[in-house]
Amino acid sequence: MQYTYALILFFTVIVCFVASFDKRLRFDREFVPFFKASGIVAMFFIAWDIWFTSRGVWWFDTKYTIGLIIAGLPLEEWLFFIFIPFSCIFTYFCIDKFFNLELLSAFNNIVVFVSTIICAVIALRYADRIYTLVTALVTIFTLLIFHFVLRVQWITQASLVFTLLMLGFLPVNGILTGTGLESPIVNYNPKDFMGVRILTIPVEDAVYGYSQFLLILYFFKKFQIISNRSNG
Repeated sequence: MQYTYALILFFTVIVCFVASFDKRLRFDREFVPFFKASGIVAMFFIAWDIWFTSRGVWWFDTKYTIGLIIAGLPLEEWLFFIFIPFSCIFTYFCIDKFFNLELLSAFNNIVVFVSTIICAVIALRYADRIYTLVTALVTIFTLLIFHFVLRVQWITQASLVFTLLMLGFLPVNGILTGTGLESPIVNYNPKDFMGVRILTIPVEDAVYGYSQFLLILYFFKKFQIISNRSNG
């Protein structure tokens, strides 16, 4: 039905949004840092999305959308870059608030080294698959800049949280890529990705989501600091 994509987004974010006002969490106080961070990162990923859609790397079955198309993307796809990151950053915020994960920073070298090597091998092996290649290169660039230039200390913590977020990623992206539906909401050109799927989900989607999560988290933390200084 035409509201399928919109309902997926709604049910993904609604619990997190309501819980944001819980007195023990007060994530509502972090809305401004979040929207600034997600807005900055969304500009890059939406441009990527528009470009890939125009090239036919992927396309959308509009029978599952309300029908409003902006720059070749359904409105729901634009909202995806706000709603999904909101749930992800909220989850990180909650885990970070109640659990001390700082000791995990000792594993940053391992996480960055292993992830970079895997992505580099995949990029070389599938250099002719544009979705695979771009996703691998963006992930490599993000990890190397964060680790060696910006000296980010929370890469392992974020990686652990993202692994936990896969529990939500699988059903959400599963439906988007066709699980339980007559046809996928998002369709992929088999010539542009390596063809490995988690159920119906191209594995590139998970790596894409990982890079997006790290980037938004980085800016979120920066804007948090600025906000706290202003309020302090």
